[in-house]
Amino acid sequence: QVQLVESGGGLVQPGGSLRLSCAASGFTFSSYAMFWYRQSPGKERELVATITPNGGVTNYAVSVKGRFTISRDNAKNTMYLEMNNLKTEDTAVYYCTDPFGSWGQGTQVTVSS
Repeated sequence: QVQLVESGGGLVQPGGSLRLSCAASGFTFSSYAMFWYRQSPGKERELVATITPNGGVTNYAVSVKGRFTISRDNAKNTMYLEMNNLKTEDTAVYYCTDPFGSWGQGTQVTVSS
């Protein structure tokens, strides 16, 4: 069955960086677009970034554009989210998802001084 496992979250100071990973299994990863979402307490889940199957096209939420970079390594069945110049408002649980509605367990990112 489809399995998505996020990792790489943690506590970081404002202005810092983190790199999230999403390890996928149970489907042909290289054939599908993938997505990063995030959810903060009391807020709706927000689409953060998307990437096409070969990684050639990426899209970002306005709030993260220029600071976050989505990428993927199809040989490793893994997607990444490089997050730079983090802000307190980036604090959230970050999830990866596929086009079929499968979700990982999420990884907590906390940006605080």
